[in-house]
Amino acid sequence: MSPTISYKDSSRQRRPGSYHQSMDMEIKPPPPALYMGNHTERLGEDDTEALLQEHNSASYMVPRGYRAELGSILLLLFLYVLQGIPLGLAGSIPLILQSKNASYKDQAFFSFVFWPFSLKLLWAPLVDAVYFKSFGRRKSWLVPTQYILGFFMMYLSTQVDFLLGDVEGKSPDVVALTVTFFLFEFLAATQDIAVDGWALTMLSRENVGYASTCNSVGQTAGYFLGNVLFLALESASFCNKYLRFQPQPKGIVTLSDFLFFWGAVFLITTTLVALLKKENKEVTPSKEETKGITDTYKLLFSIVRMPAVLTFCILILTAKVGFSAADAVTGLKLVEEGVPKEHLALLAVPIVPLQIILPLIISKYTAGPQPLNTFYKAMPFRLLIGLEFALLVWWTPKVQHEGGFPIYYYIVVLLSYALHQITLYSMYVAIMAFNAKVSDPLIGGTYMTLLNTVSNLGGNWPATVALWLVDPLTVKECIGAQEQSCGTTAAAELCTKLGGSCVTTLDGYYVESIICVALGFVWWFLLGPKLKKLQDEGQSSWKCKRTN
Repeated sequence: MSPTISYKDSSRQRRPGSYHQSMDMEIKPPPPALYMGNHTERLGEDDTEALLQEHNSASYMVPRGYRAELGSILLLLFLYVLQGIPLGLAGSIPLILQSKNASYKDQAFFSFVFWPFSLKLLWAPLVDAVYFKSFGRRKSWLVPTQYILGFFMMYLSTQVDFLLGDVEGKSPDVVALTVTFFLFEFLAATQDIAVDGWALTMLSRENVGYASTCNSVGQTAGYFLGNVLFLALESASFCNKYLRFQPQPKGIVTLSDFLFFWGAVFLITTTLVALLKKENKEVTPSKEETKGITDTYKLLFSIVRMPAVLTFCILILTAKVGFSAADAVTGLKLVEEGVPKEHLALLAVPIVPLQIILPLIISKYTAGPQPLNTFYKAMPFRLLIGLEFALLVWWTPKVQHEGGFPIYYYIVVLLSYALHQITLYSMYVAIMAFNAKVSDPLIGGTYMTLLNTVSNLGGNWPATVALWLVDPLTVKECIGAQEQSCGTTAAAELCTKLGGSCVTTLDGYYVESIICVALGFVWWFLLGPKLKKLQDEGQSSWKCKRTN
């Protein structure tokens, strides 16, 4: 369907306290040593004191309502809205490329743009550990990153028409687009790391739950602005039909205009945050989980080596193979079959309330001791929706007429998309709940971020592979020219020169859809029970054995 929001990971709350080091550029100080599993838990004298202080301070803490921190909540919400803008813009590019007849291999190459949010754990320890104490732990990264994003967007606004091939009749430069938007998403992912960390200390313990709400609502709203709203206002046909009295050859806004505007918003917002918002130093932890950046990476490696975590990673990296064709290719196929990209994007508008409400409803079923049961139950329904998507693509050209598509067609697409979102969110919320349940709280955000990163990566690599395989699995014949084929690009060009035309006899998308659903059900029958069984592991199986 329409490009799916790239779900991002979150961080766990850290213990309150205060730093004792006074250096300007600061590395995280040593943590309390902890030995779990078959070993006895050992906490040093200072660590015991810190934990007792935390308990005592929590006992006498005066509860604060959300109204007392409404300004911080609104700031977080807006920062997450800004975070969704780059995601939405990047999600609109595949639809634009598809309308320009880009190949699916080009689409697969561009899909690497969405990988930074799944790989940000590689540089997250650096963002978490190195900062200017006088300026603020999170602002040290948030402010420069958003400034770079703002200037980058303003510069990109001068080059994007050339990259998309909108000048001088050139074809899109997919390699340059991929590199450019990969850097764009890399900066957005870095901003995400800083905002996630700041969210946990900006709000009090009583209100820190609003951070996830700001995350979900803000990112969804930002994605909507950068994707749905942009595609609608960029479309000349949509604007002429619904927003203008006199037809014009272009939409109300162009991608260049949109980038420049939001670049300016980034710069203004960042300046205001840098000057007016102070970090809450009272909740800065006194004991961090690692001795420094190197120790953080060693900690990540030690977490992955634990049998329970390793099993979870292997299972979750393969769990989404069955959905790859439906999630990654269906929307592009609908555009290829003639559905206007702006109409497809606008179908997401009535889905937005559903995306906001679903996590609240589903969390009631995943809050117990076995959240993965919801994941397991939703999986076959999501697989079957993949087959329904294939039927929808097959049905699309049969209902098309000169004026476009009938209303009932869009209703069917909308209902299909809504059902897909219900199953998608059921699995997503279940995984997030499980990750929060098993993460070792004494290792701060590192543990849960690792699990969520693996979950995100498990959706990225199948999508890239699915896009890459569409063209090789497609069979075409040269009609009108004898003894010619369409197996390669050169052969297809020769067929056309000789007066023939390449006709698709077997669309690789349908082949891929069947294969993916079959693989998905095999995973569900054979490996799904193993994933559910991880819920029966004792808490010690998830505790990381650590040494100084």
